[in-house]
Amino acid sequence: MKKTILLVLMATIGLASCNSGNQQQESINEKKSVVVYYSQTNATRTVAEQFQTLLGADIVEIEAVEAYDGDFQATINRSMAEKNEGRLPDIKPIDTDWSQYDVIFLGYPIWFGTYALPVATFLQTADLKGKTIVPFCTFGSGGLNTSTADLKQALPESTILEGYGVRNARLADAPAEVENFLKQGGYIEGEAAPSIEYGDEQPVTEQDVAVYDAACGDYPMLHATPISVATTDTDAATYYLFTAEENGSTLQVKVVAPKADGATPVFTEVIR
Repeated sequence: MKKTILLVLMATIGLASCNSGNQQQESINEKKSVVVYYSQTNATRTVAEQFQTLLGADIVEIEAVEAYDGDFQATINRSMAEKNEGRLPDIKPIDTDWSQYDVIFLGYPIWFGTYALPVATFLQTADLKGKTIVPFCTFGSGGLNTSTADLKQALPESTILEGYGVRNARLADAPAEVENFLKQGGYIEGEAAPSIEYGDEQPVTEQDVAVYDAACGDYPMLHATPISVATTDTDAATYYLFTAEENGSTLQVKVVAPKADGATPVFTEVIR
């Protein structure tokens, strides 16, 4: 009799646990999402469309009334002048009822270490109170962490979650990374690859420096010297998290060295 009661109790607990897990997954899947993005060079648009396709979500583009259609230096000059003068660019009206969405995947290129100015205009004009914001960005070297911090300041009544960022030079890797990011966050179903967990930090060796130089040596915006590194190995690659010094300050540089024949190390992000 006691054995029968115990089996019934275990079955009941297992069923309750299963139902709890299903309810959690359903609550994630039932939240209505929209992908909102600004893109100047089509890099962010490419990533935004990958999010939209995988999520099956609506998609909305932020467009500047006066497009930033000059070259790289022209964009820097214009946006720097706007920042110095404390003004934001006008954006085209967006006819969207934000109240119908729970989760907003917000995409942008990184300008001056944060989200592009048309996105700043959007944040001031759209009512995003109470929304969950998932940032994603494209960049030359980095800016996900700093732009996320700025989003938290700009939207104190919204919930800003961990985001995704990719270098423009690595857009070919974005589809697989976006899918894994969405699986890790529970936004879509499927088994995600585990997050990278680095080992203990150690002083760099000559071999480490060679990997760093191979990954970063031809990037003109990075002039840092590696001083220590933490690593981890997988079957496909070795991952490096370098701590480096640049102009008296420290930063971190993530590098991946694929183990495939002929593959060269690449840096994936600079964290300042």
